[in-house]
Amino acid sequence: MAGIPWELKCPKAIGVKLTGRLNGWTSPKDIILEVAGILTVKGGTGAIVEYFGSGVEAVSATGMGTVCNMGAEIGATTSVFPFTESMHRYLVSTGRPEIADASRKFSHNLRADEGAKYDEVIEINLSELEPRINGPFTPDLMTPLIKFKDTAKEKEWPQDISACLIGSCTNSSYEDMTRAASLAKEAMAAGLKVKSDFIVTPGSEQIRATTERDGLLEIFRQAGGTILANACGPCIGQWARHDVKKGERNTIITSYNRNFTGRNDGNPATHGFVASPEIVTAMAFGGSTNFNPVTDTLTTPSGKPFKFTPPNGVELPARGFDTGMNTYQAPPADRSSVSISVSPESQRLQLLKPFKPWNGQDIENVPILIKVKGKCTTDHISMA
Repeated sequence: MAGIPWELKCPKAIGVKLTGRLNGWTSPKDIILEVAGILTVKGGTGAIVEYFGSGVEAVSATGMGTVCNMGAEIGATTSVFPFTESMHRYLVSTGRPEIADASRKFSHNLRADEGAKYDEVIEINLSELEPRINGPFTPDLMTPLIKFKDTAKEKEWPQDISACLIGSCTNSSYEDMTRAASLAKEAMAAGLKVKSDFIVTPGSEQIRATTERDGLLEIFRQAGGTILANACGPCIGQWARHDVKKGERNTIITSYNRNFTGRNDGNPATHGFVASPEIVTAMAFGGSTNFNPVTDTLTTPSGKPFKFTPPNGVELPARGFDTGMNTYQAPPADRSSVSISVSPESQRLQLLKPFKPWNGQDIENVPILIKVKGKCTTDHISMA
């Protein structure tokens, strides 16, 4: 189009070898939290991250989606998994059996070549991997759950957890929701309610409809949770917080993907941490950074000690997915008469006026308004 050669830099290849099998409290989220702790937010820049090894066979398709979703947090060009039977199951469950069968037929082309070489290899034994909590203010500051209590005290992070948030595009799969709901149901059976604000954001209309149909959202409501619309919500700052003032130090834990300064609520003093939906849900009942749901107990209203059992969930809904409401509205055939009315007093919406046509001359002597260095991300510019 420009009439000149187009040059692309060939990305590096980082291999992540997975062995063993996830078990107990550990989830696919912990894989990428571990990788982020190893590579940092810059370690994947200019690289394709490819997961391989016997361990990938035990990870669900939606779990792989979570891992690849957060590849952006390590700067990766893209992240890939080889084709597995869990992908076939997911495609069938979502009404795409033809694609599932075709993918299985050509699965030999949908995986790394035998003996493929990588610029760097990271090895993770899933059987030994433990839950992680990353943060605050950056998704690569990794702390094993078993050390989180002591680290929080040492770093003087706010002890009380003001809000626990699960869901979003990163972590609201059916598997995620059923595992989180199993913990909430168990705690309620012991008479417990959440101590922190507990907010659930379904990642899609399909997940909202399916989890509503199967009673999962009702479990969260009964536990004291609030269900938001299936949208980005607090993950990109669409959160009208009224419980803390701007500048007030507080701690939140989410199962989202990013936790940069001010991202979720616009408050630079909010200490945002990232963990799996299971850990976030359990922490909502503990309400404190001093609580380790794997080892510690809570006191029930009757005075008895309560300890969570490891979460359990279902990879895919037995009755299939409910696609929910089709809210698409086709535009009119003739759009020439359509006008959009925006209040001139609006502080949120503004109609974009057409730019003046380019005069054909290059822009020169443009002043530089700001220079940044260090860990400055697009989140510091726009939360979305």
